[in-house]
Amino acid sequence: MADNKDIALFEELFEASPEIKYPREWDVINGVVVKIEKKNILVNVNNQFSWLVISKEIWNTVDFNSIKSWDNVDVMVLGDSVERGLLILSLKRANQIKSLSNLTKFRTSEEIITVRPTEANKGWLLVDIDGLKWFIPVSQLTPLNYPRVEWADPAKILEHLNWLVWKEFKVKVINVDEAWKKIIFSEKAAISENRDKALWNLKVWDIVEWTVSGILTYWLFITFDGLEWLVHVSEIDWGHVNNPSKFAKVWEKIKVKVIWLDNDKISLSVKRLQENPWDVLARKYKVWDVIKAPISRISQFWAFMELDGWIQWLIHLSEISHNVVKDIRDFIKVWEEVEAKVINFEPKEKRIWLSLKALVEAPVTAKEEVKEEAKKEESKEEAKEEKKAKKTTKKTEEKVEE
Repeated sequence: MADNKDIALFEELFEASPEIKYPREWDVINGVVVKIEKKNILVNVNNQFSWLVISKEIWNTVDFNSIKSWDNVDVMVLGDSVERGLLILSLKRANQIKSLSNLTKFRTSEEIITVRPTEANKGWLLVDIDGLKWFIPVSQLTPLNYPRVEWADPAKILEHLNWLVWKEFKVKVINVDEAWKKIIFSEKAAISENRDKALWNLKVWDIVEWTVSGILTYWLFITFDGLEWLVHVSEIDWGHVNNPSKFAKVWEKIKVKVIWLDNDKISLSVKRLQENPWDVLARKYKVWDVIKAPISRISQFWAFMELDGWIQWLIHLSEISHNVVKDIRDFIKVWEEVEAKVINFEPKEKRIWLSLKALVEAPVTAKEEVKEEAKKEESKEEAKEEKKAKKTTKKTEEKVEE
């Protein structure tokens, strides 16, 4: 039986000892790692309890191999392990709470952070932080990463987004739903300041070197500092463009000229980096000049002569010969070099017509044929006029009878 001194000492020690605080379920507490066994961690809390963090509650928050004995860790209380007589803790869920709290602060501070998407679906890039999946909507991607897909093909959009998985993104938090643990990130918001600066310094006729972010049938998409503008197919080249991808590649840097600017609405041109070739031709050639060049193509009614690059000079079937021409190929061949006379030149309308027969005098038989054709046309016109006059007379007579 303990004497009074022992009882007094016990009471003294009991009074001096720290209060035993039994944590409640879902509390987040701090403890010290005292043992690491296989994939589990034993944690001591306040030198009062030994608790267990099981492998599935470590998650991918930290590298398991980086955890060392006597490390301080934050953990969440989940419940009891009856078999082992220990309380069950979660490192993963404690870090989720911490991350959610930090990201809520980022929403207020508008701080830029770096994330890596871990997977993708049709409308989102998914970011896994401490076991929670948060989102970068497609609409919040910068032009350089936005999926430019013809006809909005879902399969191609997903293919593009999968290509972005594990890539680093600079983002801002733009929406936090703590109840549903839902965070929305925006890459566009992270570069808004750069966008404003780029717009402020831009002027009409500026020549800039920017990156091609997308190519569709009728457009090139050009991006710089988070700004994305368009080059219409008609502004890609002075000649006919039926495939913009022949003139540029995605991610390639190209020079463009600003041809129109109204706040953030901008039009760009590639072709205007060079002088209009029609203006060059207007200084170089005039009606009745004789030129020499190869025939590049022949159709049923036209021969095409290529001169000064891509511009097509036209020779109509009727200007091939003074004689009757049924097939142009009977007179000239593709790639044959021929001389022709300019008989019509309208630079503003982008039209040049040539003639082969104008270089030679028409033979007598041909002249007679021309005269005969003229008489036939004249007779046809006279017949039309006569028929018209008869109809008018008949109508007049009918009115008089009435």
